[in-house]
Amino acid sequence: MDDWLIYRGAGDPDPDRITRLPAAPAWRRFDGEGASHEAPPVDSTTLRRLGECGDGAPQHEARTLQTVNAALYLRRPLLVTGEPGAGKSTLAHAVAHELALGRVLQWPVVSRTTLADGLYQYDAIGRLQDAQLGTGPGAGAHDDIGRYIRLGPLGTALLATDRPRVLLIDELDKSDIDLPNDLLYVLEEGDFTIPELERITDRQPEATVLTDDGTRVVVRGGRVRCRAFPFIVITSNGERDFPPALLRRCLPLELGRPTDGRIAALVQAHFGAGEDERNAELIDRFLEGTAQGDLLPADQLLNAIFLTQQAGSSAAVRQQLAELLMRPIDQQHR
Repeated sequence: MDDWLIYRGAGDPDPDRITRLPAAPAWRRFDGEGASHEAPPVDSTTLRRLGECGDGAPQHEARTLQTVNAALYLRRPLLVTGEPGAGKSTLAHAVAHELALGRVLQWPVVSRTTLADGLYQYDAIGRLQDAQLGTGPGAGAHDDIGRYIRLGPLGTALLATDRPRVLLIDELDKSDIDLPNDLLYVLEEGDFTIPELERITDRQPEATVLTDDGTRVVVRGGRVRCRAFPFIVITSNGERDFPPALLRRCLPLELGRPTDGRIAALVQAHFGAGEDERNAELIDRFLEGTAQGDLLPADQLLNAIFLTQQAGSSAAVRQQLAELLMRPIDQQHR
């Protein structure tokens, strides 16, 4: 039976489905009531007990659905690995679309990325310049420190919301050696503090800051704590090993080559319902190439669909664009 599944991988959006998600385990509650932060390891036995997918799904697709839903139930990040084109990054978009969880918060990681980049940025220089020049809306505007703080994608994902946000931490294996360890506390506790606000809580207990979405929210006491733990997808190309402490906090998911069901859900997530059927020829071509071992990232398919839609009724132009954009990576510079 698949009644337990919240995310079904079908691509059809259903904003009510996330409301059927049961309460978090006692050790993964973040509203401050009865929370215990001593989290037991998550193992294969836990996943098996969560249930089984329907008999019609291929084994690897069933495993993907089980693991995604396990992450939703257990409020744990997914650590997703797989070959280029397997759909690691786009899995987050598919879940966000199907569960109507809003825009995916994206945090691309490079070698210079630090934890602070994901949590928040404080524009101390801008505040100093405004203080010196006396600029800003009204006298003493430079004293409103919240105007100079912007939450990053991770910080925005940890805001206290009723519905979980979706956060994509892309290519964590490209980071500095310290970042995976620096993430441990935030992923376990679901909160962080902003020292610049914490220091002034006696005279300014609330501050309005900018989020990664471009909206403004109130932060109280200099502390951000989630209510609904975000659905976090961490992708890795396998270029390095991660510390055991991080692995213990994540659910591992290795994606094989994409199947027609996953690609159909991906196309619907980006282009709308029914677009998988209208672009069946391109999808079939993509799947045939990947089955033959071609390196075809999923975004090449999305690019091909987008551009062929712009080509209007000219079948010849659409065919030329498809041939241009659907070439395997290892053949593009020959």
